[in-house]
Amino acid sequence: MRAIILPALLLLVLTACSIPPDKPVTRQELMATRIYNYYVIEESPEMILNALNRDGEVVIATKRNIPGKNYPVHLKLLATSEGIEVVDYDR
Repeated sequence: MRAIILPALLLLVLTACSIPPDKPVTRQELMATRIYNYYVIEESPEMILNALNRDGEVVIATKRNIPGKNYPVHLKLLATSEGIEVVDYDR
């Protein structure tokens, strides 16, 4: 039993790791998501691009860009073969 669980757990951990994208993400692709219009982001586009091209994903602590309101969110960007996937989660 233990001989089956250990390799299965090891396989799960190795496949859950982030990997860099096959094709590097460009600044134009990042700007096409319009995240800088919808969210207040302190990180520069270059910092986000470096993280996306190195790890394939990045999570940013930010807030929604709604004047007079404060909605803190975590913004997750994933570099996929179809483009950048953007998901936000409440903090």
